[in-house]
Amino acid sequence: MTYQWPDDIITAVESGQISPLDAFKKLRELDSTAFASDYAKDIQFNVEQRIENILRELDSLIGLSEVKKLVREIYAFIEIQKRREKERLNTEPMVLHMIFKGNPGTGKTTVARIMGKVFREMGVLSRGHLIEVERADLVGEYIGHTAQKMRDQLKKAYGGILFIDEAYSLARGGEKDFGKEAIDCMVKSMEDHKNEFILILAGYQKEMEIFLQTNPGLHSRFPIHINFPDYNKQELLQIAEQLCVKRQYQLTSQAKFALLHLLNPPETNSDDKFGNARTVRNIIEKAIRRQAVRLISKPSTTREELMVIEPCDLMGVGICGNV
Repeated sequence: MTYQWPDDIITAVESGQISPLDAFKKLRELDSTAFASDYAKDIQFNVEQRIENILRELDSLIGLSEVKKLVREIYAFIEIQKRREKERLNTEPMVLHMIFKGNPGTGKTTVARIMGKVFREMGVLSRGHLIEVERADLVGEYIGHTAQKMRDQLKKAYGGILFIDEAYSLARGGEKDFGKEAIDCMVKSMEDHKNEFILILAGYQKEMEIFLQTNPGLHSRFPIHINFPDYNKQELLQIAEQLCVKRQYQLTSQAKFALLHLLNPPETNSDDKFGNARTVRNIIEKAIRRQAVRLISKPSTTREELMVIEPCDLMGVGICGNV
């Protein structure tokens, strides 16, 4: 007979159905089951809290509203498929290989790292780490070398994410180029080890679209495509302020105005080397060095002086106040 409550066991002893010794054993089993249930609930609660903290980290990124929305959709999809599986309902295959399209400095690598952490907490990936590679890490110099290099990188990525930046460069060089061998090896690994890692291919939008046409098996293996838009000037200014806060610096209002003059997103910028957030980081780091040069000649400095970035630090003008 199954006893679900302590009162049931006490009643069974009083009626003579079980001995006091058996009752003691039953009470211990019941207590152990209750503890296990509470422990499982605590674990589930902690996992949910950690996932929410990671998603808050995603939300703290400047801009990327559509990217954030899609990441949460992927999270919801995985969670619901797990619940359906628990209830023995039909589930959709969880193929999570992705294409990230966008210009440099638009947050592709950062978002990939956050995804890795979410998937680890959800049990989709055992480690959730990110291995970031490019063509030179995958393409060899002689026959057989490429396959070995690809296998080495895949082994590092098992349990996590393999992130191939500028993936379209693998298709450059013609039929005799070893990049084609790297693509073939990559496609085969996606099939042979489909539950062991997630592959993310990243690069410029147009180039990535052309790249997907180079191998008939590529497009169907990447069901998730995420576009990373360029930041506008106000978003780039927000990123600059965020970078300064992390380093315990601050921009004056005049410095913010000067920075806006320096920021020319791709739509108005003829320089194809503009790197969005990467460009902003370089500007701020250079401004911090210039501020140091400006202050070093002073015999003493105040806390405020050590923190403030002036327009001359951004523009490279010799004397502050003359911008």
